[in-house]
Amino acid sequence: MSDEQVIEHFKQGKEWGLLVSVDCHDCDPAKIRSKEVISQFVIDLCVYIDMKRFGDPIVVRFGADPRVQGYSLVQLIETSCISGHFAEDTDRAFIDIFSCKDFPPKKVAEFAAKYFGSDKFEYSISFRT
Repeated sequence: MSDEQVIEHFKQGKEWGLLVSVDCHDCDPAKIRSKEVISQFVIDLCVYIDMKRFGDPIVVRFGADPRVQGYSLVQLIETSCISGHFAEDTDRAFIDIFSCKDFPPKKVAEFAAKYFGSDKFEYSISFRT
C-alpha cells in the first residue's frame, strides 16, 4: 500500500492505531552508537510526522551479550509511543512507531534509513483494531 492508501484506510476503517516497524541494515556505526544522535533522531522524527512528544526521549545503552548490546530508545508521544533498539554487533536499527494518529509509513522508513546512513531497509505495517 502507498502512504496515501494507508492513511486513507486508517481514516475510513475502524482501526484504533497504526504500527510501523522499520528495520535498517548496515547503519553508520558512529550514529547508532551515539546517544545524542539517537535522541535527536526521535525529536526530528516527531517534527517530521507532526507528533507531539510527551517528555524527553529515554535512551539507554545496555546488553551483557554482545549480540544484543546497544542503545534502546523510548519516546512517549501524545498518541502513543516510538521505540527502538540499535544493535551494535550488526549495525542495525529496529524502530517501531505506534500511534492512533495517522502518519506515512514509507516516508518514516526512508527518514529513519537516511538518518542512520542505511541503504537497505524494510518496513511493515499493522493496523491495530
